[in-house]
Amino acid sequence: QVQLVESGGRLVQAGGSLRLSCAASGRTFNSYPMGWFRQAPGKKRELVAAISWSSGSTYYADSVKGQFTISRDNAKNTVYLQMNSLKPEDTAVYYCAAKSKGRGMATLRGEYDYWGQGTQVTVSS
Repeated sequence: QVQLVESGGRLVQAGGSLRLSCAASGRTFNSYPMGWFRQAPGKKRELVAAISWSSGSTYYADSVKGQFTISRDNAKNTVYLQMNSLKPEDTAVYYCAAKSKGRGMATLRGEYDYWGQGTQVTVSS
């Protein structure tokens, strides 16, 4: 069983930066590929970034390439999402997720089986 707890979301002005953190419980965290999703009001939950268990591979949605950076510290059981140059359209609830079956990086929502409760990011114009 894995529990994920996100933090770091808040109100920020356009152009600002935030770093989200996702703390995981469980001894096997460092073998799990991880992802960050977001869901804006009235929209589907979408993957914004993913990382392999070893940090050797990363994936970014086109909408955030060059703007967001995903990383992880397996010694701290934590995955991060650094978000720069934030725009009002980045406003959403951000969720981290873990894939417990297989070590391949996951880019589909259905591949993830553990989810955090989400953290709200609001970007004002």
